[in-house]
Amino acid sequence: MRTTRHLTALLLAAALIPSPTFATEAPCYRGVNLSGGEYGERGGIYGTNYTYPGEDTIGYFAKKGMTIIRLPFRWERLQPALGGRLDEDELKRIKDTIGLIRKHDMTVLLDPHNFGYYDKTQVGTAPGTDAAFGDFWARLAVEFANQDGVLFGLMNEPHDIKATDWLDAANAAIRSIRAVGARNLILVPGTAWSGAGSWEKDVIGGANGTVMLGVRDPLDFYAYEVHQYLDADSSGTHPTCEGAGAAVAAINGVTAWLKQNHKRGFLGEFGASADKDCMSGLTEIYATMSGNSDVWLGWSYWAAGEWWPADEPFNVQPRKGIERPQMWLLAEAAKADAGTCSAVKPAGK
Repeated sequence: MRTTRHLTALLLAAALIPSPTFATEAPCYRGVNLSGGEYGERGGIYGTNYTYPGEDTIGYFAKKGMTIIRLPFRWERLQPALGGRLDEDELKRIKDTIGLIRKHDMTVLLDPHNFGYYDKTQVGTAPGTDAAFGDFWARLAVEFANQDGVLFGLMNEPHDIKATDWLDAANAAIRSIRAVGARNLILVPGTAWSGAGSWEKDVIGGANGTVMLGVRDPLDFYAYEVHQYLDADSSGTHPTCEGAGAAVAAINGVTAWLKQNHKRGFLGEFGASADKDCMSGLTEIYATMSGNSDVWLGWSYWAAGEWWPADEPFNVQPRKGIERPQMWLLAEAAKADAGTCSAVKPAGK
């Protein structure tokens, strides 16, 4: 009975949302986060404590028009000892998953989902030094160097680290990636959870919008990754969207910042329930990015994945053939003709 009432409420809410109108040309990367690889503790057992998406899930989102999958995983599982070799079994799981994503003609964004930490050590603090972070990215980049359709996201949502310190760590990772010959597109977050709403505010050790202009990439082939949720505190932990207006304003603000500084951006996480205000806010965010595809490379919605509970308000994983209203919006936004984005910078350019 509860499930029936819940579904009815979702359908009624969706019916109140006008059909969205998107620009005829949209950002080239439109997709979702397929969550599961970041679950549990570092010693978790695959298939029991964490998982990666299977082909049915990947194929579903490909059929819905998605062009990118953001793939979270745990740094500690992939590299059990700082400075050490990557774990062969975990690397194979990630490679196998990437193979399935590429089989369905989608790009994959690699996402060490660690919030700026290795275990409980903050990046930039011994033993998780900038050099250790760079070593990790050198080892990972070698495995996927210049592979079409593979992007490198440096880190999910660094927080409680000064913007200036995070810039040093990010630049160390970028140097390592380029040093091994990888020309893949790099997505660079800021500190303070990389929030769009706080991008130009001095939250800790300087504003991302000022400090992160210090990113140095020898190939100049990177974009900034920001996140934004629509609830009151932008945390993505509430089913209502009192912050929808603020979220739309935040995306507009980052759009203006990108244009002013001749940079490119990617909305790596955003999400909301099927509440009427949430759906309206999501529609406006899609429209803003679609109308500014000169600076927005794209977006990936949070989230989906086979282990996500059916009653999670943001979840767009289909259950028993039933699709979420948020997925309808995602699919509609994905219908617009996409621009062309290169995942690997051609040699000589």
